[in-house]
Amino acid sequence: MSKASLTKNPAEVAEMFNRVARKYDLTNDVLALGFTYSWRKKTAKELNPKYGELILDVAAGTGTSSNAFTKSGANIISCDFSMGMLTEGKKRYSKLNFTAADALKLPFADNTFDSVTISFGIRNVNNVKQALSEMSRVTKSGGKIVICEFSTPVIPVFKFIYMEYLMKTLPNIAKKTSSNPDAYEYLAESIRAWPKQDEFASQIAQSNWDDVKWKNLTGGIVSIHTAKKR
Repeated sequence: MSKASLTKNPAEVAEMFNRVARKYDLTNDVLALGFTYSWRKKTAKELNPKYGELILDVAAGTGTSSNAFTKSGANIISCDFSMGMLTEGKKRYSKLNFTAADALKLPFADNTFDSVTISFGIRNVNNVKQALSEMSRVTKSGGKIVICEFSTPVIPVFKFIYMEYLMKTLPNIAKKTSSNPDAYEYLAESIRAWPKQDEFASQIAQSNWDDVKWKNLTGGIVSIHTAKKR
């Protein structure tokens, strides 16, 4: 099995990410035309971590997202269910606190974290509402969630060009840069199948989060959703 299907079987998804771990960040940077640094920087700004806070980064992968939060002095727990991604992350960011965890069943007590975040990971779980509810459970009352995810471009012409790029150009580029290029067919398919910004906001609101907002980045290619725990 080289790529997961849109049923998003957890074992298949984990195996797929195990296979792409070594070149995952490089391939993403190339495919995103260099925008990933900007997206992560804006995600960190929305999270606004404070010194001494305890923050959970779900689906943290190799830790690239978590590393963007460390300058604040906050304590970051980076979790993922792909052992390949965690192993690669420990090589790159030895000072980060990595732990194996499934977004659908987080191994943490209720009301543990000041904030929780997930970047480009919520799209890969097979029960989004359960994952959102789990992140709410482990977050303190009034705590924040920040979600950075691929989304739907808001300019019609741009949307058409982008979707053509996703389905045709992206897999071809991945063949030259990825350790498992077939996985990027799944990436393209999962982005096309992902709900629009307002639809995803509704899912968040139904999962014990209030004051749901979102911002579009790069014309809506990516959006950042934020909310507070009830």
